[in-house]
Amino acid sequence: MANLLLGKPAPEFVAKALVKGEIIDNFSLKDFIGQYIVFFFYPLDFTFVCPTELHAFQERLAEFHQRNAQVVACSVDSWFSHSAWLNTPRNRGGIEGVEYPLVSDLNKTISKAYQVLKEEDGIAYRGLFLIDRQGIIRHLLVNDLSLGRSVEEALRLVDALNYVEKHGEVCPANWRTGSKAMKPTSEGLLQYFDKS
Repeated sequence: MANLLLGKPAPEFVAKALVKGEIIDNFSLKDFIGQYIVFFFYPLDFTFVCPTELHAFQERLAEFHQRNAQVVACSVDSWFSHSAWLNTPRNRGGIEGVEYPLVSDLNKTISKAYQVLKEEDGIAYRGLFLIDRQGIIRHLLVNDLSLGRSVEEALRLVDALNYVEKHGEVCPANWRTGSKAMKPTSEGLLQYFDKS
């Protein structure tokens, strides 16, 4: 736990990525400083749970953009594999229509740096990282291979982080935009429960 990435700068990398069908040679998360970044890993292209997640993020992409948040996906596949998968229709198991960047971690250094590499299989667990506008990791979640993630929860967390930054209050359990937050004090907690 001493190496937990939470609260630390997101590990930097420069890699090849597929962005709207084009191969970018020098892709970096640093290009998005000033925005929130939802950076998620998935095990492999052309698998089963993975396309459901990639399409789910695409379906809500406009909502992330409205929150000044950039979605970026990453797997250990090559950029050629990403391209082939992107050119495969949804009804054939592909991700045609996905517009956010797909990073290639062919040498597995990125998944290792983010502590999600499943070494014995050479693939990444389903890690998700919420990175703030200064490049600091504020939330992370790692699922086993068979457990898909909630895009709704990722959006809720972007909202919560934005609220905390703007108002200096903290967000209690199940907080959603428009619900009550509280001051991070004993008095704030008592006021929160008093008005619940």
